[in-house]
Order: sequence, then C-alpha cells, then structure tokens
Amino acid sequence: MSITTVAELFARGETPEVLFWVGCAGSFDQRAQRITRAFAAMLDKTGIKYAILGKEEMCTGDPVRRAGNEFMFQMMAYQNIQILDNYNIKKIVTACPHCFNTLKNEYPPLGGTYEVIHHTTFLQQLIEEGRIKLKEGGSFKGKKITYHDSCYLGRANDIYEAPRKVLELLDAELVEMKRCRSKGLCCGAGGAQMFKEEEKGTTRVNLERSKEAIETGASVIAAACPFCNTMMTDGIKNAEKEDTVQVLDIAEIIAGSIE
Repeated sequence: MSITTVAELFARGETPEVLFWVGCAGSFDQRAQRITRAFAAMLDKTGIKYAILGKEEMCTGDPVRRAGNEFMFQMMAYQNIQILDNYNIKKIVTACPHCFNTLKNEYPPLGGTYEVIHHTTFLQQLIEEGRIKLKEGGSFKGKKITYHDSCYLGRANDIYEAPRKVLELLDAELVEMKRCRSKGLCCGAGGAQMFKEEEKGTTRVNLERSKEAIETGASVIAAACPFCNTMMTDGIKNAEKEDTVQVLDIAEIIAGSIE
C-alpha cells in the first residue's frame, strides 16, 4: 500500500486531518499487518486526509513501562512527543488499545497532549456520519459473533459500547461471553506478558478465555486489539477449532462488509 507520511505532507506545507498511529504490532506482526491494511483501506475510501509517521514512529513505550523500565519509557515517550509536536499533530487514531491508552493517558503528564481515538470509536463515527456505508446482507449476516473486551479499551478507558454498536450494524447475532464488559477476562497478553513466559499456574489465561468464547457457539470472535487477536487465535488453535471459529479485528469485519 502507498500511504503518505507526515514528513511528505509537511514538505508540502500541509498537516494531516488525522495521524494513523500504526504501532509495533500493526507494523511488524504479519497477522496485525492485515488489520492495518484493512483500516487504511477504509480511510482511503472515506477520503479522510490521513498520514502515518512511517520510520519516525517509535514504540509508545507501553511494554517497557509495564515491565518496569520507567527510564526507557520516558526516553521513548519524549522522543515521540518531540516528533508529534514538530509536525503539529492534534488528532491521532490507532488500532491498538495499548498505544491508545499510553498516548491518551500517559503522554499528557510528560507534555504530549493530543486528541486520541481508538479505531472502533472512529469507525462508529464514520458509519454514523454516513462516510462508511455497510452493504445489506453482507458476509456476516446471520452469523454468531462474540466480542472480546480488551482490558485497555474496556476497564482502563470505559469503551464498551462503540465496538458493539459497530458489530450490531452487520445483521449478525451478537452473543456475549459470561465474563464481559467490566468483568471481561484478560486475553493474557497485557502487562508485558506478551513478551515473557507465564508464571506457574494451572491454565494459560488465553486458553481459558478462548474456551469461554467457543462456548458461546459463535463462529467469529471479534477483537479490537492486536495482542488479544494473537492470544485468542492461539487459544482457538489449541482447541483445534480453526475450521469453525475465526478471530477477526473489527476493522477487518467492517472492511469486508462495506459497499
């Protein structure tokens, strides 16, 4: 895909309406790259003037802060803030709840204040404004979909409705897991667990959560976080349910349902 960088716009004396913060997973993880492409393709269709930082984008520092390296986090954060401020960025949209939470809540005390929107909220706004039109009887019509709440989207930022409202527009049946919304179970990746071995226990968290999703009878598990997507996919594979259950990001689901 050919996507404009902020530096290219800046050279022309322009600034983007929205900066799309891709994040580490969205940039480097092969599975998450598909989410990035789906979301970018939708932004292209809406005609929104957006750009990415490209090679100037660093990790927000979420994993190192969760792992306890505060010094490294602040170094990364200050570097990102300097770049964002140099380009006069005001509005940021991201498909990663970890990036979203860090940019929205943890950058302001360091001097980086921006309007930060998660892609589920942004998609809901675009659909409500009529800038994204969903086709009737799309590929998800009549299917059972269960939505897994990301910890950093739900409990940390109280975003429960936007993802569900987007999914409800698909003519699909939205089925909830027993533990959902504020009582939703973590996928097992948060707090830098994604990058380390588990502590001793009886069950891996992602296997427990995937089991709850499978028990709903849903053929699609909707996620809104690349980490959750990885953990739930691993759980589905472990349960040998890949043939009957798909794990998809909300951006991929909507991208496959637009006119």
